[in-house]
Amino acid sequence: MIRCAVIGASGYTGVELAALIARHPQLELGKVYVSAASVDGGKQLSQLHGRFLGLLDLPVTPLTDDELAQVGKQHDLVFLATEHQVSTQLAPTFLAQGAVVMDLSGGFRFADAEVYPKFYGFEHEQPELLKKAVYGLAEWNAEAVKTADLVAVPGCYPTASLTALKPLREAGLLDDVQYPVINAVSGVSGAGRKASMTNSFCEVSLHPYGVLGHRHQPEISDQLGRDVIFTPHLGNFPRGIVATVTVKLAPGVTAEQVSQAYHNAYDSSTCVRLYDAMNQTPSIKNVVNTCHVDIGWKVDEANGHAVLIAAEDNLLKGAAGQAIQCANLRFGLIDFPFEAGAAL
Repeated sequence: MIRCAVIGASGYTGVELAALIARHPQLELGKVYVSAASVDGGKQLSQLHGRFLGLLDLPVTPLTDDELAQVGKQHDLVFLATEHQVSTQLAPTFLAQGAVVMDLSGGFRFADAEVYPKFYGFEHEQPELLKKAVYGLAEWNAEAVKTADLVAVPGCYPTASLTALKPLREAGLLDDVQYPVINAVSGVSGAGRKASMTNSFCEVSLHPYGVLGHRHQPEISDQLGRDVIFTPHLGNFPRGIVATVTVKLAPGVTAEQVSQAYHNAYDSSTCVRLYDAMNQTPSIKNVVNTCHVDIGWKVDEANGHAVLIAAEDNLLKGAAGQAIQCANLRFGLIDFPFEAGAAL
């Protein structure tokens, strides 16, 4: 049994992590933490998230200095569901204590520290760890994850976008000049649990944000190995992401080549489902509360373009589910809960 801690457990992603760990036959849920000053400290996790009543009836522990000194010694694996800069401050401590760290923030997703002031608003104080962190896009970086002590779990938008784009990029099927154009919509849970006017359900309609400047754009470009145009949108639904990607194909690429690229990449994956003929379009309703990302595509051979569609649950395959997937790889565990196809 691998004993696990969750830091930031009261948030949407943190509680999904705790629930997945609790159901995993080879993981043991140890302590779950919030910041020392959090008003959630001492409350039961199921009190904060009522749908987990009877499953997560454990107290949320404030991360005081005394607790911080013990977390990595008492647990084999620490999940960070914290703010980006907080993760950069906590990860070195837990690594030094001997724990493996899965960071779900953006704190370690780039090897280049210069990205952080521009896109994250802070100077990165752990540049040496940036070079050691492994990007946890599980279907593509599995071998590196297996030996990593620090895994940077991808963002939810990049997971959907890269899962759709990488098979074509790796197979050399994309045009070298025209940028892929990604338009993606996320539910309001992607903004976190903390209340604000930005994510107030009555204030949200459907609107783009972070236009030509969102932090996930350089993440997608970095992992794809080429520039993209990425525009996120906020939709008035709780959870899920759908990304529609328009690409120009290399000259002479056929629909059959595109289909084969996807099957070569994902036929052995338990988390990626393919919609070949687009008779059924990937949609949020089919992926919410599961650890799947659904991929569909359609090719116009006459004009050399293709439209790719990816749908996922932003809190599961886009966050907690992928973190557990990486934990399975790192510790050589069974592929639970992905064989069953659904999380909580």
